[in-house]
Parts: sequence; C-alpha cells; structure tokens
Amino acid sequence: MKKKILILGAGLVGRPMALDLMSDGSFEVAVADISEAQLNSLGDESIDRIKADLSDENTLKTLVRDYDIILNAVPGSIGFRTLKWCIETRKDVIDIAFYPEDPFDLSELAKTNQVKVICDIGVAPGMSNMLTGYAAHQLDHVSKVDIYVGGLPKVRTKPWEYKAVFSPTDVIEEYTRPARLVEHKNIVTKPALTEIELLEFENVGTLEAFNSDGLRSLMFTIEADMMREKTLRYPGYAEKIKLLSDNGFFNPEVVDVSGQQVSPLEMTSKLLFDQWKLQTGEVDVTVMRITAEGEKNGESLRYQFDLYDEYDPITGIHSMARTTGYTATMAVRLLDKGLFSTIGITVPEFLGKDQKVVDFMLDGLKKRGVVYKSSVNKIS
Repeated sequence: MKKKILILGAGLVGRPMALDLMSDGSFEVAVADISEAQLNSLGDESIDRIKADLSDENTLKTLVRDYDIILNAVPGSIGFRTLKWCIETRKDVIDIAFYPEDPFDLSELAKTNQVKVICDIGVAPGMSNMLTGYAAHQLDHVSKVDIYVGGLPKVRTKPWEYKAVFSPTDVIEEYTRPARLVEHKNIVTKPALTEIELLEFENVGTLEAFNSDGLRSLMFTIEADMMREKTLRYPGYAEKIKLLSDNGFFNPEVVDVSGQQVSPLEMTSKLLFDQWKLQTGEVDVTVMRITAEGEKNGESLRYQFDLYDEYDPITGIHSMARTTGYTATMAVRLLDKGLFSTIGITVPEFLGKDQKVVDFMLDGLKKRGVVYKSSVNKIS
C-alpha cells in the first residue's frame, strides 16, 4: 500500500516536492495551504489540493490524521506550533519550516508520542549540517568548520545584483539578526554583514562572504574550536545593505511621516519586493562550500563539500527550491524505506553519523541533478 504524504504549505518548494514525490509512483501526495492561488500553481492535476487554515489547531490536527508522513513547509512564523500539533497527533514529520524556536524543546513530546521527526532538512540548514556532521564524525578532533552559502541570480543587475526566492522581509531579517559563531569553543555574537572576505568559486567567480546567523543546532551538537556560517553575495552587496541598516531603513518601529504612521522596515520591504523578486524564467544559482578541518590518528585533514546548482529550464523549478525541496523529499524516502528509525527530534548532523544515510541522501540528490562534490586532503 502506498504511503500517504501531506505537504503543509504550497509555497516556493511545495510544487517541486509534490512533483518529486509523485514521480516514482510510491506515494499518494496531497498539498494543503490557505491560498487557493498557491494551490492552483501546483499544476499537476494528480496532486490532491486541500484549502485549509493551517494556523488553526483543530483544522490542522483533523487534517493530518489521514496521512502517514507530514512534510512541514509552512512559514517560519507558525512552523514550531505546527510541528507540535503534528507530534501531538502522532505523525512522523519531515520539517523545513525554519522557525526561530528550538525544536529540541519538543523532544520529550516526540518520544512520548513515539514519532520520528527530522528538523531543518533543507539545503542550509540541512545538507550543510549533515555534511558537517559527517566530517566531524570522521575526525577525532574538529578544529575549524566554515560554511559558505548563498542563493544568487545568474544575471547580475545593478544596483543590487541580487534576487530573493522568498520574502524580502525574511531576507532583511537575516541582515539584522546578530550572528552567532563559535570561537575557541565558546559561542560568541557578532553583527551580521561583518568580517567580509572574498572567495573564488567555480562557475561564478569571486563572491563576498559575511557573517550571518546560520549555524543553528550545529553550535550545540558539534564540538569544534572554531565554527561559522557566512552568506555569499556578489562583491559590494554587504556595504549597500549596511548603508540601509545603519540609516534606519530596517527599523520596525513606526515613525510619523506627515501625519501618517509608517514602519521604515515595511516601507523598505515594499520598495525592494519588485526589485528583488525572482521572476518566472529568471535563472538563479545556489552556491555552497563546507570545509571541516581537524585531526584523525594524529594526521591533519580537511574535508570539503561543494555545491553549484542552477534553475532547471525544463521543469521551471528554481535552484533554491530544488536544493531545499529535494533534500526534504529524500528525507521522506529515508523514513519510508526504514533507513532512519530514531524516535524523537533529530537534526541533520545526527544523520551524518550514518554512512548509509549520507550515501542515500547524496545519491538521491545526484539523480535529481543536485550534485555535491567532495574531497579529503591532508593539511601540511
């Protein structure tokens, strides 16, 4: 009997996830969302569409009861409570909602209800965590972890040379939230957009990298002397954003403008929406590099993983949706095939400890055109 999969949220990754899960005939797939327009954008008539208010507890719990595995892809603002309600309904969950709350706060609830939950299983967080966890598990001691990741337009258009695959408000939040890093085994906080460095990447050339708050669970699950995640953009971008930030354009507090109460953040987001919106057919790319250095049997080693992915013109699916969505659908298959059976809350770096799981995820992504190149080298 086919497993029944329910995707909560028909946003950017809803369609590619649904189409991928439908592709091999192994699942019955439904997508739920409050937006009829989003549901209609799914295209494939064989996908069951359910219009529902997923922010309502009774609606959500009634809805998920008929399904075997839930894929939580709702906005981060309601992601944590959505996960909680799914757990209370005793449903296994693949979670890419990326909310600010700590998923481990639901650990005991998940164990009590005997459910399996894999959180943050997108591209970054997600594969970045899993591959970091894999490298750390190979090493006796981890001295340094660097994660560089960014979604970019292939065609650079002035002044921003950037396009967002999600809400400008969410993007701006990355630029205003302090970045947490690990230095000398301690968690430290630094302003976002700082410590800019230039790096070279195959296919795209020179990119700048700056501090951002992307480590999430890695800060608490991986022992490393130094660890950081940086966002990648085309050179010069961070200074432009910092100019806006330093001059109050991201201030959420309302100000009086000729008798009208206006939030600078809302105004800036509205102005940037059209400028940053990735249009249909525009080519986006995803670039990621993960390096983990340390010692194994007295030898210094560097593990490195590189990803370069582009918009697929045949399917019309943007790269950020491919790299995020297909990671989540491979995690669904991981549960379906019984390759992962740990009860409770799991984060991707824990998956990295199991070679079979890592190989399964990487092989599945490769078949879908999302290819991670890896290398291990001695450090002299």
